[in-house]
Amino acid sequence: MTPITEVEGRRLALSNLDKILHPATGTTKGELLHYYATVGTALLPHLRDRPVSFLRYPDGPEGQLFFTKNPPPGTPAWVKTTPVPRSEDPRARQVMIQDLPALMWAANLVVEFHTPQWRSDSPAVADRLVLDLDPGPPATVVECCRVALWLRERLAEDGLEAFVKTSGAKGLHLLVPVEPTPSDQVSAYARQLAVRAEADHPSLVVHRMARALRPGKVFVDFSQNAAAKTTATPYTLRARPRPTVSAPVTWEEVEACGEPEDLVLLMDDIAPRLQRYGDLLAPLFEPARAAPLPAPS
Repeated sequence: MTPITEVEGRRLALSNLDKILHPATGTTKGELLHYYATVGTALLPHLRDRPVSFLRYPDGPEGQLFFTKNPPPGTPAWVKTTPVPRSEDPRARQVMIQDLPALMWAANLVVEFHTPQWRSDSPAVADRLVLDLDPGPPATVVECCRVALWLRERLAEDGLEAFVKTSGAKGLHLLVPVEPTPSDQVSAYARQLAVRAEADHPSLVVHRMARALRPGKVFVDFSQNAAAKTTATPYTLRARPRPTVSAPVTWEEVEACGEPEDLVLLMDDIAPRLQRYGDLLAPLFEPARAAPLPAPS
């Protein structure tokens, strides 16, 4: 019998709580749901008012994975949605995760959460810039840290403050609060940074996506600033053999990183880190931290 639980007045059916989703650690779906209930206070501000895309992995990372933007069948009427017109579907809508009941409903589907750099009330107008640092083997997150520190300095020269999180996979994400700016302008500036990084560090950085160019280098992916693109939301679990999290880290941790495992953060690491640091990405929500992009060069 599927257990029913009540979350802030909403009744939810939570299924298959004993199913193992992360085989390397034996992590069950029940433990996954407990994680999201525990970190909801930190996660929800990063989801709220943004259309959410789901990467679903209901049978774990070794089962079928599928990406969906449309509200899943059976979405409760109380889960909010927002219009996100697409060329193939001008009437398309996407889910918004506004509160803990909606978070737990979505978590029960077993998903990664992915969000754009803009809010639903200002489509294609970004309030943050993102740079996804993806290492091509044999490069690792250690090389990503070197690139992240260089990018942090260049951003600071332009009056922009960078914050950093693990991708939950192999690399890092830099997040920068910006004054509301059209997504195409943010993308153009991010591309300039990536091109400059490659010019200054040609043996370490590549700004083009072609796989043949990437072995041993860090791909600085600026494309996720496009209005149609999304990035793994802070604190989301990832569909990996271990329950890795896309988790905020300190710049001191980036500077000290000497081994890839230094920046692997698992589900059970997050609550203690929140107790110690709070949400390291909370400054993204402080209007005074948002700065204008420099004028196009």
